[in-house]
Amino acid sequence: MASNRIQRINEEIRRELSDAIRGLKDPRVQGTMISITRVETTTDLRYAKVFVSFLDADRAPDALKGLKSAGGYLRRSLGQALQLRYTPELVWMLDDSITYGAKMLELIQSLNTGSEESE
Repeated sequence: MASNRIQRINEEIRRELSDAIRGLKDPRVQGTMISITRVETTTDLRYAKVFVSFLDADRAPDALKGLKSAGGYLRRSLGQALQLRYTPELVWMLDDSITYGAKMLELIQSLNTGSEESE
């Protein structure tokens, strides 16, 4: 039962943070495409690891710094949106799974193109 509740809370946190990030005025965050891939919250709801992925990998370190600096604002807006006893502290983690998936897709397509040319 508890894990089901945590999964619902994780999804709500992901949804609310996605909306809140769009409203940030920080130029480091504003100019990049940011995707929250998943959220992992501890069972006591004190900490939440937020895994983010960036479309432009070159700007990822600056955008991650921008998200960390806006963490207080994002936590406050999260607390207002969700009715929880504790608003979790946000820990930002870089997730490169989307970049890795795009690279694998590119490699697979290059193999397919190579086999069509040899026929």
